[in-house]
Parts: sequence; C-alpha cells; structure tokens
Amino acid sequence: MKSSKILAAAVAMVLLLTACGKGNHTPGREVSTENATEIFLSDDGVRVGGAPAGSDETAAVYTANDIVYYETGKDFTYGEGTEADAHSAEEAAAHTVVHIAQPGVYSISGTLSRGQIAVDLGEGAEDDPDAVVTLILNGADITCEVAPAVIFYRVYECGDGDNASKEVDTSAAGANVIIADGTANTVKGSYVARIYKPGSVVLNDSGTEVEEAKKLHKYDGAFYSKMSMNVDGGKEGTGVLNIYAENEGLDSELHLTVNGGNIHIFSGNDGINTNEDGVSVTTVNGGVLNIEVTGETGEGDGIDSNGWLVINGGTVIASACSHSADAGIDSDMGIHINGGTVIAGGHMLDRIEEGGQTYAVFNFAAAQKGVSTVCLKNEKGKTVVELCPQNDFSVLIYSGPELKEGTYTLWSNGVQMAGQGGGMVGGPGMPGVMPGGMEPPQGERPEGMGPGEGAAPPEGEPPEGMDPGAGGARPGGEAPERPGGGSREPNDRGQGGTQELTAEVRISAGGNMFSGIKSLE
Repeated sequence: MKSSKILAAAVAMVLLLTACGKGNHTPGREVSTENATEIFLSDDGVRVGGAPAGSDETAAVYTANDIVYYETGKDFTYGEGTEADAHSAEEAAAHTVVHIAQPGVYSISGTLSRGQIAVDLGEGAEDDPDAVVTLILNGADITCEVAPAVIFYRVYECGDGDNASKEVDTSAAGANVIIADGTANTVKGSYVARIYKPGSVVLNDSGTEVEEAKKLHKYDGAFYSKMSMNVDGGKEGTGVLNIYAENEGLDSELHLTVNGGNIHIFSGNDGINTNEDGVSVTTVNGGVLNIEVTGETGEGDGIDSNGWLVINGGTVIASACSHSADAGIDSDMGIHINGGTVIAGGHMLDRIEEGGQTYAVFNFAAAQKGVSTVCLKNEKGKTVVELCPQNDFSVLIYSGPELKEGTYTLWSNGVQMAGQGGGMVGGPGMPGVMPGGMEPPQGERPEGMGPGEGAAPPEGEPPEGMDPGAGGARPGGEAPERPGGGSREPNDRGQGGTQELTAEVRISAGGNMFSGIKSLE
C-alpha cells in the first residue's frame, strides 16, 4: 500500500460505544473442525499439515506467485483504475498466494507479511453443493498490498438471485469463516480496480472511450467473496478478527451472514458491502461488529447493502465517514432491526422499516464531533444508554433492549439537548434523509491511503465490557486517537419548521425520530 496514513493511529478496538467482550453466538452450518487441514503461514515458507507447501496445482493446497492485481502502465482499454490503483509486477511478485483448491476445513495460523489466501474450487463449483470451504482463523496475520488478503473465488453459491427477498438462508454457502475462540486475527488488505475481460472492449467512434466492456476482475474489499459467505465465532464467541482496509472492508458479491465472533473493521470506504443491486442481503444474527470508516477515499457507509440489511441479534456499532453524506447503516431495499443492539452514526438516514424492534433516530441541527458522548436518561435521571460515535455525525441511530416506551432526556457531553418530534415515524418506514448543506465529496481519491508501517493491530484478548447493558457503561481508559487525527468543524444543519423544541424525548413502540436537536444552553 502506498503509505500508512489510513490506520497509523487505529490500534484500539473501540469504535463507537464500548470495547467488546464475548460476541453473541448463533450457529450456522454445523462444521466439524477436528480433522481440519492445518496451514501455517510464514515468510520463510508455508507449511501444510506440517510439511512444506508445494506448487502442484492438483494438490488441495499449493502456493504460487500469481496474484490478481491492477497492473501499472496500462491505458483506458485495460480497465477503469488509475495509476493510484495500480501496482508494479515487482510488487505483485513479492506476494505468496496460498491456493485452496479442494473442499474441506482449513485451520490457518501464522504470519504472511505479503500474501493472500485464495479459495477457488474450479469450474462448476458454483452449482455444486459439496463445493464448500471453511476457513478457521486460528491466530492468522495476513497482509496484502496489491489485492484482497483473503478472497473466495469459486465455491458453491446457495443464493437465488431470481427470487430476491430479505429472507435468505445462507447456511449451505460454500464460503465460510470461523474465528477461533481465544485468538486474535488480523487481515490487512488492498483492492483490485475493475479490469476488463479481454476481447470485450468496444471503443466509441472517436476511439477515446470504452463501451460494452465486460468485467474480468473487480474486488473492492480487503476480505472478499464472490459468493455468499458466512462468518461465525467459535463455541464461546471470543475470537477476534481485525480488518484494516485501503478501500472496503468485508465484502460479498451476493449475501453475507454474520453469526458470531468479534469483528473490528477500519476501512477507507464502506466497512461492509454486499453489492448485488436489489438482491444482496446482509444479515447479522449474533456476534459483535465494530466498524469505523476512516474516509481516506472521501466517503463510506458503515454497512452498505445494495439489497436488504437485516439485524436479528448481536451488536452492530458503525460509524460512517466523518466528512461525507453517508450513513452508519445503509440499504437500498430497506433496513430491518428485529433485535440486538444497534448504534450507527453518520450524516445520512436510510429507510428503516417498521415492525421490528423499537429504535430512535436523533438528527442534530449541527454536526457533532467524533467521540462526543450522547446519552439517554430516564425519568429518574438514570443513564439508560451511552453512545459515543468515533467519527463526526449529525444522524445517530440507536436500537436496543434498553429502549423502552417512556419519557427520557437527551444529553451530549453533559449538556441537555432539545429537539422536535418523537413517537411513531409516519408511513411504512422512512425515506432517506440528507441533512441540509451536506454534499457528497468531489474530486479524486487521495493518494497514500492504506495500512502500512505503524498500523499495528490490536493484540491479545478482546477487551472486556462490550455488552452495552443497563447503564451503557463505556470501557475503562481514554478513547483511542482517531486515524488521521482531528475532526472537521461542524457545519450548520439547522432544521426549518415551526414545531417547538422540547427537552423531553418520548419514545413509543416502533420508530421514533427527533430532529433539529441542539443544546438547551
């Protein structure tokens, strides 16, 4: 990667509310891990089952130097990337690709400072229910400077794009990841800009623009799957996966289901992206998701589903880019919060469907600086929940078991706030809202984004106290320094209208929205 700007200071596991403890665990496909093939990563040589890995492409696991990357020095007929997205042949050749070419369960440990885990079960795997691979992350540290650090190419695809709905069962998916209990795992990855399929490029009459070119490669995430993917924790749900991403963090081209584990994502763009328009479903059933968009690309949602986002349990803590019109949680087809705890900060509000767990949306009159502490107190003055978005925000979403019907007061950094609204939000869900004055960022992606020297990952056991229970206690110690340092000055986002501001926050069952929030002082 080009420099260490993106994550030099992002060494803590705290993103929005608190640090994390054991992730809630909801099992997906039952996988026996007793006979897993052990892959030990090392820059001195990869070992498989205790023996040196070979280069025989007929083996279940083999190594090569054939990584897919965006080549430097190419013109516009090669792809849509720029020189900022490109890498030299020397950079690519420095990477060891660990190929997994047969179904099975593989336990991965050790460190690979320039390399990639690539799963590809070959032609026809997408239609073969037995083409299933499970990766057990068992103390693995993988860095890739030219492409995703982990990628699933061809495995069984359990999804049906012709019958899209939010009700998706991915338990039979061919791409599976288990974060082993008691382990800390780190993935630092880059991306591959769109490369055109040879022979598909058509030039316009002037020969200056490409038309009708088909995609050969395009992989935006540091941890990427072309097929539907499941991510789970071990039996105790104590394993940690840290993802540091130049561009997007955890991506699937169809569906993504998170059942358990503790996942911490620092990304230059979307923290999580499922990218099939009107089809993809991102489902969270358990575990802990901590997401901070560092914004080196100039934008980024915490979670971005091009289809549906369904949260049934676990803890989702997502902070969008500080300086763009993006959302903590974003979905084209609708957001469904049915359970768990959700804290999402950003500068955009996407439609949240009614019929699930009670939620509240706080739309501030002016942008709030990152790490501002926002809390709700009940009628007795007791703090029910404390929210602390890591990035600047003007829209804050909260849903959790502590949010009951009743009257509350809202405080920010110890100052009482007042706003408009409350009660049920009218209609079947809310339309997307962009605060006044917030425009999408313009211009080119800045150079030098990406984890590198100085981007040391968190170490050791997951922090204590993630469970945001009664009182919403924050973790001990000071909040971590933000990657890149500092915050932009707040922009005025005053809300029009004549409705009187009130210091009471009246929560009704269902959706609640409060706007024009400002200090009473």
